[in-house]
Amino acid sequence: MITQAQYIEIRHAFGAAAASTRLKAAIAVGTSTDERFLDLVVQRCGVETDFFVRDMMTWALCRLPTGTVVERLVDELASDNPQARGQALHTLSKIGDRQAFSAVAPLVHDTDDEVARAAWRAAVALVDPAAGRGLAEQLAIELGRGDEDLQLSLARAFVALGDAGEQVLDAAASAADDRIRSQVAATQRLIRDPDSGFDLALETARRVSVSAMCKRHSADR
Repeated sequence: MITQAQYIEIRHAFGAAAASTRLKAAIAVGTSTDERFLDLVVQRCGVETDFFVRDMMTWALCRLPTGTVVERLVDELASDNPQARGQALHTLSKIGDRQAFSAVAPLVHDTDDEVARAAWRAAVALVDPAAGRGLAEQLAIELGRGDEDLQLSLARAFVALGDAGEQVLDAAASAADDRIRSQVAATQRLIRDPDSGFDLALETARRVSVSAMCKRHSADR
């Protein structure tokens, strides 16, 4: 158990200008497993600019009592701050408590791309296998969204869902939107061959789609 003086010192360290000092503070919290730091660390996750410090704070939160941390992080999912929501999702995915799934699931449609990406990862990590099909159907609503990097994140979520993801992709393969069909084709290729490049598969799928459109246009003339 840390002393009151140490507690105050660590709290102050989180406000230091040097990232190395804030990193040491996060390590100290994780080492101490002192619940008094819970609110402070969760709040700092929403404003911390350094990736390594944020990652260490996630580790520290994972070291604190699970029930209390999960409850606090679920509250954070309603924050107006996208980084706060994203970091809460990231930490929940690391803790792995499936009771948080119902709070995580709605954020797969978050308007912020980075929050949505974090929600996709967290949702597939926390979903009960029996609910996998329902989650896949919700993820399918996001097909065609964003740039190739974001689409790759969604593809990986479908891969992680296994059969449930494949079944929903099969149904989405005939979508009217070319972007959706291309992403579905690229994701299906990634499922069949995890070592294949998603970017290449996506580009190939788009070319096939364009070629098919040209053929249909020629036939209609």
